[in-house]
Amino acid sequence: HVQLVESGGGSVQAGGSLRLSCEVSGYRFDSYCMGWFRQGPGREREGVAQIGSDGTITYGDFAKGRFTNSQENARSSVLLQMNSLRPEDTAMYYCAAGAGGGGMCYKKSFHYNYWGQGTQVTVS
Repeated sequence: HVQLVESGGGSVQAGGSLRLSCEVSGYRFDSYCMGWFRQGPGREREGVAQIGSDGTITYGDFAKGRFTNSQENARSSVLLQMNSLRPEDTAMYYCAAGAGGGGMCYKKSFHYNYWGQGTQVTVS
């Protein structure tokens, strides 16, 4: 069955870095968008970064210049390098897969059908 498994979360001090990984199994999402989302305490789930089947990457405004989204191994791994972390980046981070539309990846979480269990990132 389809599995998306995130790892790499943890606790860091402000200014530090973390590298999140999403391992995909059970399905080849070659034509899908792969997205990273996060949800902080009392906040709605928001898009962090999305990568399309053609490799096009989009970022949330807060992630631009600090986070880097990439993929490896024919999309069986999706990575999120996070630098210059801030306390407001504290959240549960999720990996997700969705079909996209019109050749573009959606930034809203409700467009994504497959989700991992999340990995916690805490910045103090």
